Amino acid sequence: MNVIKHSIFSVFFLSLLCPSTTSAQSSREIKEPTLWQDFTYDMGTVLGGIGYAYTRPLHWQKSDFINLGGVVLGTSLLYTIDDNVREEFRDHGDDIPQFIHDYGWYAGSPQNNYGLQGLVYATGLFTKNEKLRRTGVLLIASATATGIVQQIAKSAVGRARPGGELGKNHFKPFGGTARYRSFPSGHAVLTFTNAHVIAKQFKNKWIKAGIYTVGLVPGLSRIYADAHWASDVFLSWVMSYFMVEAIDRYLNKKYDKKYNDQQDGSTSINLTFTGNTVGFMYQF
Repeated sequence: MNVIKHSIFSVFFLSLLCPSTTSAQSSREIKEPTLWQDFTYDMGTVLGGIGYAYTRPLHWQKSDFINLGGVVLGTSLLYTIDDNVREEFRDHGDDIPQFIHDYGWYAGSPQNNYGLQGLVYATGLFTKNEKLRRTGVLLIASATATGIVQQIAKSAVGRARPGGELGKNHFKPFGGTARYRSFPSGHAVLTFTNAHVIAKQFKNKWIKAGIYTVGLVPGLSRIYADAHWASDVFLSWVMSYFMVEAIDRYLNKKYDKKYNDQQDGSTSINLTFTGNTVGFMYQF
């Protein structure tokens, strides 16, 4: 419950501090805005971004429903081989250095994530760097939005963790204990959200690939730790991707600074099928 508590508190705190995003004067319209004006504008934008992301399904087009179908299909296919993936990971768990397991755990903890995001935003705020401010806003808004969704889903679905030895098909909706909170993975959600946001800052594909690799480690480590099934982690990554993309589009209307002057649609997720193999491809 830590993620949802942190997220709900963050939203409540921001709503008290900030004026309505529909009535607040944009700090961009002020010649030399104060730190407080920038701060209230940014925090109002965080709330607006979360609301924008949550209401996007009301405006989906045909392509969006096709993407949804692909995600459902990909998750379902992984679900059928969850046991096989678990066995493979358990067989090779001792081959993974302990520091990687430790990194996966600590990197995905809510307090560490919000600490990092707060540092990024504060640096941008105090140095008057709009691009960095926007990055901090995107980090905070995306982590909060995905954190709330994944915690509600985790409780409502009540899927048993693999370490509980109840099997991948065991569900106890609103089970209330950590044993039934496998779907989706909070660690995977938060760390891939950070990786996707940070990778947007760079044009070089090798740098991007390195950032995404680091961002995937916590989710994979949770499979090694027998805390989540592969399908849990996969859906967490996809959810993070689409949440960041939605909020980033919203921020395009709120800030002049863009990431490397890239246009919308510069990244994409695709599922590929070849014979008896399903592939997950992220293009950037």
